[in-house]
Amino acid sequence: MTSLIRGRPRHATGHIGVRVGHAVLGGVAGVVWLVLPVMTSVAQDPVPATGGGPVAAAPADGAGETEGTGGAEGAGEAEGAGEAEGASATDYVLPLVAVAAAGALGGYGYVRRTRRARSRTTPGIVSAQPPTPSPVDLERQAGAALVLADDCVRTSREALGHVDADEAVIRALRAAGTELSAAFAIWQRYGEGVPEDPVGRRQALVGVVGRCAEAGRQLDAQAAAFDAGWDTADALTAAEGRFRELAARAAGVQDALARTRERYGPAAVDAVQGYVEQAKDRLVFATGRLNQARQEADSGDGDGYRRGLRAAQGAVAQAGVLLGAVTRLVDEVRTAAGLLPAALTGAEAELAGLRRTALPARPVHADVVLAAVRAELTAGPYDPLDALRRVVRAVEGTGGGRAGVIAAGAELVTRSALRAADDFVGVHRGAVGAQARALLAAAGSAAPADADRLARRARELAGRDVRAHGNPFAGEAAHESGLAGVVLGGVLLGEEGDGGPVVAFGGPDTRRRLG
Repeated sequence: MTSLIRGRPRHATGHIGVRVGHAVLGGVAGVVWLVLPVMTSVAQDPVPATGGGPVAAAPADGAGETEGTGGAEGAGEAEGAGEAEGASATDYVLPLVAVAAAGALGGYGYVRRTRRARSRTTPGIVSAQPPTPSPVDLERQAGAALVLADDCVRTSREALGHVDADEAVIRALRAAGTELSAAFAIWQRYGEGVPEDPVGRRQALVGVVGRCAEAGRQLDAQAAAFDAGWDTADALTAAEGRFRELAARAAGVQDALARTRERYGPAAVDAVQGYVEQAKDRLVFATGRLNQARQEADSGDGDGYRRGLRAAQGAVAQAGVLLGAVTRLVDEVRTAAGLLPAALTGAEAELAGLRRTALPARPVHADVVLAAVRAELTAGPYDPLDALRRVVRAVEGTGGGRAGVIAAGAELVTRSALRAADDFVGVHRGAVGAQARALLAAAGSAAPADADRLARRARELAGRDVRAHGNPFAGEAAHESGLAGVVLGGVLLGEEGDGGPVVAFGGPDTRRRLG
């Protein structure tokens, strides 16, 4: 009741006062109407005759006239008195009806206001105390905040590679990354059921939103400083040089991928399937935007120059990520193939040592895994990274594998999974949701065995998000211009037919400033 009173708007009191005033005014008017006939009758009564003394006699010759006149006047006065009494009774009826009506209206208004106050909250209270979002709505808000903050950090880090920024900009990006990591950690614990009480879980989601907002604020605060350094650099020439380098490199990467697929089978390179084609699409898009930026620079259109240059930089950077991912995987597959025989021998030696001790272990299952891997080596094409991962997992939990070739194999497969997941999320960030990003963030700080599992799960969820999202710019024209790829990659926001605004360095308030 106290909160309701405090939340009542001031104008509500004014409305109640007006209504009470109307009721009182109606009552006063009724009373005036009631009293007015009485006052009027009193004012119109003749002055009463003086009592007691005799009236002076008229002259004798007018005695008859006097008597006649007096009789007539007496009769008139008697008749007038009767009419006055009837008129005064009639005059009382209408005022009484008016008073009764005014009282009835006032009582009806009072009852209605009382019922309304008990049955619902007034508009003023609703605006002062907005409805509390449900846990589902709050989870949705926190997930959206994580995706936005992660996009801002990734885009800003990507843009920073094209400019010689000052220390304040670099510190802001680091601070934003720290806030984002904390937000992901809270989100991950929330998904694991910590905390358990409803109030604590709500506060955890509020903390996620707050951390993400602070990450964006850090980047927004340095957007102008970033632009100052970006404008002074010969960024267009650098972007054109990087474009030519990647265009010349694409054919060699394609050949290396084909040779690896032929030797080790499609499963060995499945993680980068289609990456070379996507990189070429990004370069096609970059061609048009680099030409646009050059034309705008020659014509003196600074805004158009910045839009074209930033879009080209984003596309070129993602083309580099895609081609780099293919090159790295090819190297990792070859390295894993070289490590695998020694890893098998080392794992078998460790299991043999465990059998000679009284310590509990799982040598039977491990023997089965190692035997299957040895059979694959002689059966034909196989996936060296996957085989090495199984060998490492076979001795996991037995107390072995902490040094030597087993440890080197564990580091290789974990690093490969982390980089593969991060690359995929980065070049498909226009479609990847919060859960995949959170798992990837958790993998970055986990133990090697857990990091490998989390990263692979993050890659799986991210792929599912991309397939579910689709691409509204998947038409033939969009594909030929490379527009579909850069929208999916988050270089453009995809809000308009031409791909929409290009995303720049900054947080939520400044990332659209290039239009």
